[in-house]
Amino acid sequence: MTTQTEPLQIAVLLSGNGTSLESLFERIDTGEIDAQIAVVIASREDAFGLERARKRGVPAIAVPRRAYSNTKDFNQALHDELAKYPVQLVALLGFMCLFEMRPAYEGRTINVHPALIPAFCGKGYYGERVHQAVLDKGVRLTGATVHFVDAEYDHGPIILQEALHVLEEDTVESLASRVQALERELVARSIQLFARGRLEIIGQRVRILPPPDAAKS
Repeated sequence: MTTQTEPLQIAVLLSGNGTSLESLFERIDTGEIDAQIAVVIASREDAFGLERARKRGVPAIAVPRRAYSNTKDFNQALHDELAKYPVQLVALLGFMCLFEMRPAYEGRTINVHPALIPAFCGKGYYGERVHQAVLDKGVRLTGATVHFVDAEYDHGPIILQEALHVLEEDTVESLASRVQALERELVARSIQLFARGRLEIIGQRVRILPPPDAAKS
């Protein structure tokens, strides 16, 4: 993978409020991430993330999951929309549907999950369900994971992963708030690493390469 000379063109797929999208916009604005959001696609027409994109002049498209009788047709519609833009990285940020991988986006699609994969992940583990399962199980550590997407839910090679302690007084809401803050940090770092050409997929593992300047010293 080579280093970007122009801002990385990102497509964001989401299903809801778009708080992670807003965080991404803000980090791009400050120069923390060398990227530009080319398009935002939502699986719900009423997803507020679409409004966040429109306010910034970014194309915002609804591809409602309920409008399609099966996953294949839904994904074909998604990919038809993605093909209209110069997308270099697809970021699934709160996207509550299965994104079927196509060759054009292999190794170029990331997902964020609110737990330490392979724990509390897979089909059915999303949103507050994850945090409730963590609390019900009584584990002492949870966290967030950013990974490349493959053909299975929450399964592809892990880019970044960090843990945080589950507190005795935690509720689903308090735990979700702290995990979401961590998710946004990891997403930002992962995207910047990708933009800088510092991620190499080797089988089921991701190698983080040293900065180009470090190789010269």
